This record gives sequence, C-alpha cells and structure tokens, in this order.
Amino acid sequence: MTTDRVRELLSTYGASGACAAELLCDRHPADAVAFTVVEADLSRRDLTYGELRRESTRFAAALAGLGVEPGDAVAVLMGKSAELVVALVGIWRRGAVHVPLFTAFATPAVTMRVEASRAAVVVTDADQAGKLEAGDGTRTVVVVGGAPGDGQLSFGDLIAAHEPDDPAGAPVAVGPDGLLVLLFTSGTTGTPKGVEVPLRALASFHEYLELGLDVVPEDVFWNAADPGWAYGLYYAVLGPLAAGRRSLLLHAPFSAPLTWEVISGFGVSNFAAAPTVYRSLRAATTPVPAGLRLRRASSAGEPLTPEVIGWAEENLGVPVRDHYGQTEHGMMIVNGWADDVREPVRAGSMGRPLPGWSAAVLAEDSAEVLPPGQVGRVAIDVAASPVMWFAGYAGAPEKTAERFTEDRAWYLTGDAGSADADGHFYFSSRDDDVIIMAGYRIGPFDVESVLITHPRVMETAVIGVPDLLRGEVLEAFVVLRAGDRGDDALATELQQLVKTGFAAHAHPRTVHFVQELPKTSSGKIQRFVLRQRRRAEVGAD
Repeated sequence: MTTDRVRELLSTYGASGACAAELLCDRHPADAVAFTVVEADLSRRDLTYGELRRESTRFAAALAGLGVEPGDAVAVLMGKSAELVVALVGIWRRGAVHVPLFTAFATPAVTMRVEASRAAVVVTDADQAGKLEAGDGTRTVVVVGGAPGDGQLSFGDLIAAHEPDDPAGAPVAVGPDGLLVLLFTSGTTGTPKGVEVPLRALASFHEYLELGLDVVPEDVFWNAADPGWAYGLYYAVLGPLAAGRRSLLLHAPFSAPLTWEVISGFGVSNFAAAPTVYRSLRAATTPVPAGLRLRRASSAGEPLTPEVIGWAEENLGVPVRDHYGQTEHGMMIVNGWADDVREPVRAGSMGRPLPGWSAAVLAEDSAEVLPPGQVGRVAIDVAASPVMWFAGYAGAPEKTAERFTEDRAWYLTGDAGSADADGHFYFSSRDDDVIIMAGYRIGPFDVESVLITHPRVMETAVIGVPDLLRGEVLEAFVVLRAGDRGDDALATELQQLVKTGFAAHAHPRTVHFVQELPKTSSGKIQRFVLRQRRRAEVGAD
C-alpha cells in the first residue's frame, strides 16, 4: 500500500505540467481552512483556500507588475502570519522562487542571502525592514503591516490594486524541476550553501506528513517550527498545503505557558516540534493542562533525549517519536506514526527509512556497506531512493561534490551512525562542526566571521557544548592580541557583536579567553579538541 502511495505522489508532483499554485491551493475545496493563525492573546484568524487563492492571485499580479518573471528570486523576511502565506503562494503562483529569511537574522546575514540569491524583490514585515541595507536602486522592498519607507511599497496597497481574477496573476506551471525555494544552510566553512528545492520535492514533503506525522483530516495539526528554516517551511507550510490539511501558525514568540494554552485551547491533536520545545515544557513551572487531545507527538532537528520520551508518555498521554532528516532532503529516516509504517520504538533509534528512501552505513574511506552495529557514515542510496530530490547546491559544484561519492551512487549526510540488522538507524555524531542548538543549524564560520571583526580579537573558534535545555549551546574560544586580557565586559561586547552582526539566537553563551587554539601541523583549528575538552568538563560538572 505504501509503495503504491509513493508512486502516486511521485506521479502527481512529477507531472510535466506540474503547477505549484494548483497543487498547493487551487485543487483544494475553497471553503476548507488552510491555516489558523493564532495571536498571543489566543485570538484567531482562519484563512480558507478560497481566500488564499484570491489574495495570492492579487499578489502574483503585483509581482508581475514589478517585473518579477518565473524563475526570479523573491526574498521574504516575515513572521508567521496570514500575510506570509499569501505572499508565499503568490510567489509560487507567479512561478518565482522563495528565499526564506529567518527573522532572528541580523543585517549581515540577511544581506548575504538577498545578494547571493539575486533577489529583485524583498517582502518584509514592517518591524524587520530596518535590517535591509540600502540597495543599488534595482531591488524593490515591499513592507507588510506598516507604513513603507522612502522608495518602498505597501503590501496591502499592492494587493488592493489588483482584482482577484487578474489575468496577470494566472498560475504559472514550472514543471517538476522548476524551483520553489532557495534555502541557505550553514556549513562549517565558507558562506552558507543554497539548497535548491524543486517542485517535485513536494512528493517527499507530502509523504512525510501522511506517513511520518500521520496528519489526518480530523487532526488539529501544529508544527511549532519557524518557516524561516527547513522543518517549519517544509512541514508547517508546504506539506500541509500539498496535502490540503489545516495547519496552525502561532504569531507570537515561544513561551511554555503560551504553548500549553494553544495545545489545550485549540485541541491540538498532532504536534511536532524540536526537542528544545519539549524540554522547555518539561522544565516549565506551568502545569500540564488536563484533558489534552494529543494523539501524535513528533520531534525533529536534533537527537531526542530519553528523559523527554519518558516525560511525554507520563504527562502527554502519548510518546514523542524521533525523526531524522536534513535541509537537503526533508525527513527520510523516522519512527513513523501511520499504521502502514508504525513499529515499536527501539531505544535510541531514529527509525527506519520511509518508503521511497534507502539508506545504509558506509565505511569511513570507501563505499563499503558496514555490517549491523558498526558506526560509519550514514548515506542515502541514490538509485534506490526515487523520492530523493536534492541534486546540488546553487553555484557550488565543489560543495556538491563533497556530498556525493565520486560515482554519485551515494549521498553522504555528513552524520555518523549505525544500523541494526532490521534496518533501524542510530545517530552517533556529526562528522562536521555544524552546531545544532534548539533545532537550528549554525555554522561556526558564520559566528567566527563576526567575532574576528572586533579589533581586539586575533583568532577564534566556536563549538557546540551539551546543554540540557537546548541540546547544544554555542561557546567561543577567543585569542586576543598580544598583551590584551579579556574580561566580562569584553565577553558581553562580543556576544552583542554576534547578535547584531549575524543572528540573535546564535550568540555564544560563554566566551573563553585563551592564549592559543589547538591546531593541526598545517594550521587548521581543531575544534574537536575543544569539544572533547568542554564535554569532559560539562560531564564532570
């Protein structure tokens, strides 16, 4: 049955005339609710597919009037709102490419992504507009929810200027290989890499929503992840739109009490979030509300720790199932919830490959498949994974080559792990230096590049250190110029520098001033030495 369903999804989203607006919006009943946007005071707004079709057609027509052509990039710097969804579907209706910008990013991170994508239009919430650098006159800024500045345009005025059936907003079919999204993901060195997400990736997103999360029509589904990142964009927006399932969007910052109020007050029955959210709920003084309707709870973004699983079963009435995936693929190895794939969870396991995916553990220096129980490189069998959609990073063939074996038979995830005799996978570690904090992937290079700009800093290395709440937190090791000595004031200054120069969530929680950094004979900084040292210290504490 699952094989037939995967074949059906691949056929739907792989059709030569595939059109994103039709598949994500227009084919669904006009009176069905696509999204319920929840405010901090628990007030709500239901956005139906009919309304979404009308408003996104207006915005697509507005984009056409601004000179946006199919295939052009449009960057979006917005929080979770009805206007966000209208903007995204309008972009896809026009056949353009969405470039997500996380609202916690500071100006340099925003600018890098806008310029790298060559976005001609940036759509931004009014309270985010100050992060945009003045362009060269060729970039249009569209402001949502506030008065536009000089040379900027109003989102509301643009939509009001077009009719719901404006022919300029007619849906553009881009086909299965046409791009929907250009999403930048951080690595350990160099600038963030652009992941090109084609329309046919919707088959994978739709499958995970059905089989991995088991979202059914009767569910009240809430994925708490931010759409500025892969898990939120893929499975709080794109997956629900593809499947025609209602999704909740919370238009407010995270807090444990508010999360409980939404879960309880809206009768959430299917919940997905990073382990940090579950750990925060567990640690909060707010009691677990009585009468919860949860029937499914899922976790992704970082390994799920045992204490969360035990707490959830006792307090939520349902276990939390761990799921594994990447920006480059979406979710692929999971402890699936749907009847066709559900199995008893094995302690420490992140599950089995979903139908349409095939994975194995390879030796460190060859494509030899290791026997059960041995730790090696987790890899995807390309030929045996028809749902796989990632082909490479935008404009970065050398980075793409690093992700595949020379014959491109295997995609290398960059993670180490093992598999048992029954095909259940177990995460061991990342074989690169990417830090995963509260589900967010943070490249050390991004933070180090900001720290090194301080006139007193000579060298720096950033690592992830285990943290009970966030999984990992950033810590920075800083070598100052000769004769200089660091203090608490400088540490605070460096933390603030990262907040304003890269992203608020990515500042180092601790700054260590050291005389030198461990290095190889060729001069490369050995972050793993720092990690081992700090993990031993944290463990001793």
